[in-house]
Amino acid sequence: MNSEYLRSHHRKGSIVVILGVIVLSFDALLIRLADAEPWAIVFWRGALMGLSLILGAGLTGKIALFPKFHRCGPPAYFTAALQGFGTAMFVIAISNTSVANTVVLIATSPVFAALASHFFLKERVEPHTWIACIIVALGVALVFGDSFGFSDTLGNFCALMAALGLGGNLTILRRYQEMPRIPVVAVSGIVIALFALAISSPFTLSRESYAILGIMGAVQMPLALVLITSGTRYLTSPEVSLFLLLETLLGPVWVWLILGDSVSTLALTGGAIIVATLLVHSWKSLQLLHSG
Repeated sequence: MNSEYLRSHHRKGSIVVILGVIVLSFDALLIRLADAEPWAIVFWRGALMGLSLILGAGLTGKIALFPKFHRCGPPAYFTAALQGFGTAMFVIAISNTSVANTVVLIATSPVFAALASHFFLKERVEPHTWIACIIVALGVALVFGDSFGFSDTLGNFCALMAALGLGGNLTILRRYQEMPRIPVVAVSGIVIALFALAISSPFTLSRESYAILGIMGAVQMPLALVLITSGTRYLTSPEVSLFLLLETLLGPVWVWLILGDSVSTLALTGGAIIVATLLVHSWKSLQLLHSG
């Protein structure tokens, strides 16, 4: 491959992921505006996301991607389940702690991706990654130290679980690059919707809630996730993770501008440590990648 082709390949991936992250950054705001019970949000978010992608695949002639997804076997269904799990954890986190806490903790996903690659794919973890893990753990401890009640602790814990799911998901998608991305997102939505239906009452919401959930589930989330997961075809996990830090900055801004959500000094300090560490880590990873 010549250098011009590689630059074009990288540029395409960067544009795709950045657009996906910008669309995704409105997620927390839409969840708050929906003003509904968390598992009801999970149901409509998952169901609409899955159905809209299946319908879109049928209309665009891409329905054959679903049999291809099935032929990928257990890894395909595992990554779909993992993505559904992360989606549910994110909604519960947003409903129980500040948006800033949630997106900062989810930003730790590159650490989990590195650990998953080491233990499950037997890839070598660079020394700077281990150092980043220790510093990020300190930042996470500060964010949790700001939790003065059960609700905040639950929300922070769910955000950390969402980061675990995202990190694992990115690792699997990077490992199985031939796996079609649209079915992964669609199946994850249907799976989590079926689970949420059993423990929620999603048919008793207000018109306003249905309208917001419709935008989130049928447009915003499918578009964001397909763009971001497609980026793994062109970019490495560290590069995708670097762009995902953009949501950490934009997500709280939208909520602050519209709803006036605030964040404490302790959580802000922990968040700054996490974001700064991950920024340096991603930059160092890219340096090693391009020098190798």
